[in-house]
Amino acid sequence: MNIRLIQSIGQQAIRCVRLSTLTTRNFGAIAGNQLSQLSPRYCVVLLPFVGVASSVNCSAAETATKKQQYSTAAALDMSNGDYKNAASIYEFNVKDTHGNDVSLEKYKGQVVLVVNIASKCGLTKNNYQKLTDLKEKYGERGLTILNFPCNQFGSQMPEADGEAMVCHLRDSKADIGEVFAKVDVNGDNAAPIYKYLKAKQTGTLGSGIKWNFTKFLVNKEGIPINRYAPTTDPMDIAKDIEKLL
Repeated sequence: MNIRLIQSIGQQAIRCVRLSTLTTRNFGAIAGNQLSQLSPRYCVVLLPFVGVASSVNCSAAETATKKQQYSTAAALDMSNGDYKNAASIYEFNVKDTHGNDVSLEKYKGQVVLVVNIASKCGLTKNNYQKLTDLKEKYGERGLTILNFPCNQFGSQMPEADGEAMVCHLRDSKADIGEVFAKVDVNGDNAAPIYKYLKAKQTGTLGSGIKWNFTKFLVNKEGIPINRYAPTTDPMDIAKDIEKLL
């Protein structure tokens, strides 16, 4: 690494965090002479290559960025109509509320209830309570509720993904199960898992999702076997759930 590149790196430093010590091992003798004239600090630099600061402990930055690091490849697997040929929900990947990839194969062997949730809907209070009741009653017996926030109906799910969503559900006392990233459930940009669910269980007057809290019941083989209207009380699905457990 030559002096000109060292100077360029010093000029391009974008964030500095004061530390009690400073290591210059990766910058060589020339860099060491230059850095020794500075007050103790560490600079995170955007570089066109990797490996320069590989030995530096970046735990704070790693914590801040970990939730943003995930592959987008799996999310594209079903984007070209392949969802029509899927054998079960286990072939789909989704994002959790923090943006991490989740394979639905994780829920293999469980009875699954898929729900598109919203926070400002007239159905919210009852559904949050009854979904919580379902989870409490059947969770240990093999029921998992998969909740997909959706803002397509009257913009009634304004909360952002991540901490805002977690805090909303906590404040609502809604212990309703797994929570994923916000999705569209209708239209060209609908999540592939929802395209699949609608293809397997078409609703009244067409396959489109009519409103918040539409529910799909999936058996232990990952096959959607029933669909319920937004106004269906979750506890009214209990008898169907018990048959599958």
